[in-house]
Amino acid sequence: MHQPVKTEAGLVEGIAGVDRAVTVFRGIHYAAPPIEDLRWRPPQPPVPWPGVHKANSFGPTCPQAPGPELDGLDLPMSEDCLRLNVWTRATSADEQPRPVLVWIHGGGFRVGTGANPRYDGEALARRGIVVVTFNYRLGALGFLATPELSAESEYHASGNYGLLDQIAALKWVQHNIANFGGDPDRVTIAGQSAGAGSVNFLAMSPLAKGLFHRAVAQSHARHSRDPELRYLGTSYRTPADAEAAGTRYAADRRARTLQRLRSLPWQKLVEGNASAVDSAVETGGPAKPPLFRPVVDGWVIPHGYEETYAKGLQNDVSYLAGSNLDESGAVPEHAFAAYRTAGKKVWRPGAPPVHVTRDAYVTASHRKFGAMTEEFLRLYPAHTDDEAAHAHCAAVRDNARISTWLWAKDWAAHSSRPVYTYFWTHASPAIGHDTRRAAHGSEIDFVFGNQPDGVEWTDEDRDIAETMSGSWANFVATGDPNGPGLPHWPTWTPDTPAVMEIGEGFGPIPLTDPPRLDFWQRFFRTQQAW
Repeated sequence: MHQPVKTEAGLVEGIAGVDRAVTVFRGIHYAAPPIEDLRWRPPQPPVPWPGVHKANSFGPTCPQAPGPELDGLDLPMSEDCLRLNVWTRATSADEQPRPVLVWIHGGGFRVGTGANPRYDGEALARRGIVVVTFNYRLGALGFLATPELSAESEYHASGNYGLLDQIAALKWVQHNIANFGGDPDRVTIAGQSAGAGSVNFLAMSPLAKGLFHRAVAQSHARHSRDPELRYLGTSYRTPADAEAAGTRYAADRRARTLQRLRSLPWQKLVEGNASAVDSAVETGGPAKPPLFRPVVDGWVIPHGYEETYAKGLQNDVSYLAGSNLDESGAVPEHAFAAYRTAGKKVWRPGAPPVHVTRDAYVTASHRKFGAMTEEFLRLYPAHTDDEAAHAHCAAVRDNARISTWLWAKDWAAHSSRPVYTYFWTHASPAIGHDTRRAAHGSEIDFVFGNQPDGVEWTDEDRDIAETMSGSWANFVATGDPNGPGLPHWPTWTPDTPAVMEIGEGFGPIPLTDPPRLDFWQRFFRTQQAW
């Protein structure tokens, strides 16, 4: 597909991938630059361009604090960042349309870009998938709410500009992807961490209804009464809290009017975003969510998790969701000593606590479980630092598996489509380290089938990547990860307390033992529903 392709705003011409059978289109505008008076407004249609746009380079990253997410990317930073990228193996728009994967990058709603090489779609395109990645507004530029912004909105809502960008990208896919060989009736949204949180929010948004048909949430989908979701990428704010925080934010920048806020250079608006946490949220521990994140505003997100699921208001889509062995505060045994010598923790937004000493473990248990602490410590006992570290990790992993299982129970109560859950266990080579772990985000390379630069994969790694990308491609194509030559992945059922292990093994495993399962279910019932 090297001839120019028509979009609503003009013609685009892609370039050949490493595999010359794959065509890559980079940096296509899916919305107008949200600058000047369009800053903190819903995205507007892209400005039409004359002639043929050479889609041969990624667009600028959205304004954000520099960090590891941008390492190795020689890209400018600009508010003119609402661009997307397409990988396709289709040779013309006239052939059998192909299923579409729209990937939403993570980064705590603060950082990231769809141009990250980890999301390169070429390997999945070779499997017959049309892959789309994109940028969306981040930090204050994507999630600022103030009373003045709400007042100027016809929906009396503010703070979800980044989510509105995501919805605009999905609308672009519906209107244009057929010309790239994609099937607008088979669109899957997928994301990891805050990308998974975005998937969850879009699945609850009436504005996204009909724009996608399947959903993949890679770390995290959590039960509405699990306090962990309050600081992870699944966390949200109320309008009152978001507007109060936005008012303080504007005052700190001596911007008394919206006109003044909109006139500030974006560099001033990015300052402090990387470390800004919402300290008012009670999470049962020291971890806190990023300050700038989505808002249950009554419009983009009408209700919180529990109310949405209880009333069956979510978009009825097939779902695949899970978590990883070494995340949410769990770490491999070989890392215990390093965490003990790391010194005092400086908390970044969304970072979980890691307890590798008995004193820290027992103190944290009392804070989190209150009257249920003694029962918790009987189920997860620890008399030494090493025992405490192992008990902490066991509890974190049980919490994650059980929470996702209960989330699926609530979701499925009013859904006609299947749900699949997983637990990723393969220890992947860590970039820049000589250790392996099934860390947060480590499954991404295997899903996309991309061996990272500078990382050596073993034959086992390659085999696992083949299975992972094959299962994901099947789910994108059919709503079912099962297929010839792949391990059987059973659908979630409420009467089977199990999860699909993927990675070191491929098959159902118990969530945990019955006494621990009973404990967590009773504990969650004591917690506030979100």
